[in-house]
Amino acid sequence: MTENNRIEYKAQLTDTFEKEVVAFLNYLGGGVIYIGIKDNGNIIGVEDSDSLQLKIKDRIKNNISPACMGLFDVVEEVQNNKRIIKIIVASGQERPYYIKKYGMSPKGCFIRNGSASEPMTERLIEDFFTKRLKTSIAKIPAPNQALKFEQLRIYYDALGKTLNNEFAKTLELLNADSIYNYVAYLMSDYNNVSVKIAKYADTTRVNLIQNEEFGFCSIIKATKQVLDKIDVENKTFTKITPKERLEKKLWNP
Repeated sequence: MTENNRIEYKAQLTDTFEKEVVAFLNYLGGGVIYIGIKDNGNIIGVEDSDSLQLKIKDRIKNNISPACMGLFDVVEEVQNNKRIIKIIVASGQERPYYIKKYGMSPKGCFIRNGSASEPMTERLIEDFFTKRLKTSIAKIPAPNQALKFEQLRIYYDALGKTLNNEFAKTLELLNADSIYNYVAYLMSDYNNVSVKIAKYADTTRVNLIQNEEFGFCSIIKATKQVLDKIDVENKTFTKITPKERLEKKLWNP
């Protein structure tokens, strides 16, 4: 019995348990985690199996996001006259899954690679999230079907492209019933969605200096407004040295 891309052994419940669960949730096909078996396959068993099962369920439910109820099962097995815990984890549809306290970042997102659970790259996290978001909002009908797309047309013109009459179908702005979906609503000239930017005096989020809201228009236009605002706030600091003049932005754009 050896570990592989679908099987993980743990001698006991450790602090890295959530990492293994997240890795299988994000891995196509999922996997199985055994508690009470060493990495080399030697069965040592567990004590107080009932209590351990409750801890496992509690940690998965409270420490992993999005909610993965229905995607895992915790059972007891007996091998070599010793009790072990078997956690069966299915691949989820809301990838990327992540450890709550670390958020949707390489520190919180993992995926199975061979017999190891490795951090996901920023690019892979973004790809998973884009697919998840696209799948969900593409199915939701727009709250308003009388939509106009002049701002989208202007954006296309600026790129030297033409927004033809089939754009709604081409850009997947229609749901299965051939009516405008929520993606179309976000792309339309007028909607009820906005982006808020808050500026604080420090990192405690106590002293609010500035609060602005952008949106209620095409999300493309709103995004450009937000990025322009952030660019204005990104001040350049200059340091004069005997050799050269050094310039550094407040943060990496």
